[in-house]
Amino acid sequence: MSIDPTKDIISLSDVIKQVPQFAKKIPNVLSGLRHAYLRRPSTTCGLGWAFEKAVEKNPDGSALLYEDEQFSYTELNIWANQIADYFLSIGAKKGDVIAVMIENRPELVATVLGLAKIGVVSALVNTAQTSKVLSHSINLVKPFAVVIGEEVQQAVLDIQNDLQLAQDKFFWFADDDSSTSAPKPFTDLAQVSKTCRQDNPSATQEICGKDGLFYIYTSGTTGMPKAVIFNQNRWMLAYGTYGHVLNLDTDDVMYATLPLYHATGMVVCWCGVIAGGSALAIRRKFSKSNFWKDVQKFDASAIGYVGELCRYLLDCEPTPEERQHRVRKMIGNGMRSNIWHEFKERFGVEEVLELYASSEGNVGFSNIFNFENTVGFSPTPYAIIAFDKEKNEAIRDADGFCRKVKKGETGLLIGKITRRSPFDGYTDAKNNESVIMQDVLSTGDKYFNTGDLVRDIGFRHAQFVDRLGDTFRWKGENVSTTQVENIVSEYDKIAEAVVYGVEIPNTNGRAGMAAITLQDGKSLDDGDLASMVKAFKAELPAYAVPVFLRIQKHIETTGTFKYSKNKLKEQAFDPEQCQEKILVLLPGESAYCEVSNDVLNKINQGEYRF
Repeated sequence: MSIDPTKDIISLSDVIKQVPQFAKKIPNVLSGLRHAYLRRPSTTCGLGWAFEKAVEKNPDGSALLYEDEQFSYTELNIWANQIADYFLSIGAKKGDVIAVMIENRPELVATVLGLAKIGVVSALVNTAQTSKVLSHSINLVKPFAVVIGEEVQQAVLDIQNDLQLAQDKFFWFADDDSSTSAPKPFTDLAQVSKTCRQDNPSATQEICGKDGLFYIYTSGTTGMPKAVIFNQNRWMLAYGTYGHVLNLDTDDVMYATLPLYHATGMVVCWCGVIAGGSALAIRRKFSKSNFWKDVQKFDASAIGYVGELCRYLLDCEPTPEERQHRVRKMIGNGMRSNIWHEFKERFGVEEVLELYASSEGNVGFSNIFNFENTVGFSPTPYAIIAFDKEKNEAIRDADGFCRKVKKGETGLLIGKITRRSPFDGYTDAKNNESVIMQDVLSTGDKYFNTGDLVRDIGFRHAQFVDRLGDTFRWKGENVSTTQVENIVSEYDKIAEAVVYGVEIPNTNGRAGMAAITLQDGKSLDDGDLASMVKAFKAELPAYAVPVFLRIQKHIETTGTFKYSKNKLKEQAFDPEQCQEKILVLLPGESAYCEVSNDVLNKINQGEYRF
């Protein structure tokens, strides 16, 4: 299906029409840009510095809301200082890494803030990880210590012997007041830090842009999760741009149910809150039935989102609460064009600050002019170049250079690597080589390959179209196909697996599908349909478990022995097109079943809520 080249095109006159609305933000935007760009490399900056500025601005105002708990800026700052002082007392120093694995609750926020104040890097571990993936993620960053919540202690205890960590460096927060003492080898961090110093550590004043802040895990394009370096400078860019464009103030409350081990929640939502001296309201896990009730409870004026969250809310039956609130703005990414206008109209939201960024990337877009159906405007140097989807490579001319697409066309988004837009990269330098393109538009230039197809809609605005390579997005998470392929292939009857994402009508992102071949002489019986699910769930987060299985006699490869995924994606889960047996894991079920014509029709008609 071709795209109308004139659809959603933005012109200078369109931007001029939006200027009166944008003009109200200009003082705040200019202040933010000063923080983002007009700093010397040695200037004190970062999360800890910015939070202390917010404490000065709004000492008694609410900083953090959770369930029935409320922490003022002063109270949260003291708590973070005590955690910082404790880790300094046991030898942690700037540049060390501590793996943090806690669900969305105040202990996570206080820990990350405390570590940021002393220059210790928080490795934000996905709380859904288990087994080999979890041990890989923790060992990858060579941590000084690990801090977990009681809610994930069993997953960590299961891999304790695989971790390259001293036994006295395991720390723990109770899940609630009724919890018992920390199990061995954990130390109760709340207990050992409660008598520590409450004043701001002097170390915060020694932190500058190049110093590390987070490791955020990304599936990348192959294999196990990769740890992306997110330094203080990148946080300041987000704080100075997204944070100030959002234009929150001390009476605002941002409600965020996104997992805080992802940059959208931890960086984008929180930096907007800190920039305004506002309150961050968090929930342990997203609940569509409680979403608007929580918005009312916390008196939220802004919300953080990803596209899947928006679709879930639209799927709900209308309630009085969904209009009885003061939310007028939202910030996030992945809002699909087919629900954008409907969402704003139904829930009374006036401003959608859609953005585009990646944990490892050097190019960002922000919808500062509040247009619909766009990731927004980018001030950073980038190009959208012609791309051959069949060959899976950028198109180069006879001289070896790439060509920028025309307005209205789709191409590969690449970010120019400059001093102002550096590529910080992954922990493993080898992973950086595959994402850097050289001699792209001129001899000697370097660009970061985002792996994303976007459409140029004019005036430095773009629309997100699709994600390339061996990663797809489902349930708000990036899924590495190689990681899933490795786990699926470990099942004793499966010889080989190819994993890819397929679209299901009325859903966001792509659901996981695995084309599998069986071991010689093996076949799948009814018992396998349940045991496969159990095996996959033991090794994979729920969002990465394949929704569909396609049973093949052999898997087609290209002349260079790469899997031919394009054809598999096109045929998806339609048994008639595939001419092979297709299995599906329906919502709420614990075993795969065959995709019959009746099941296929119900999937396509949206009767199952994946």
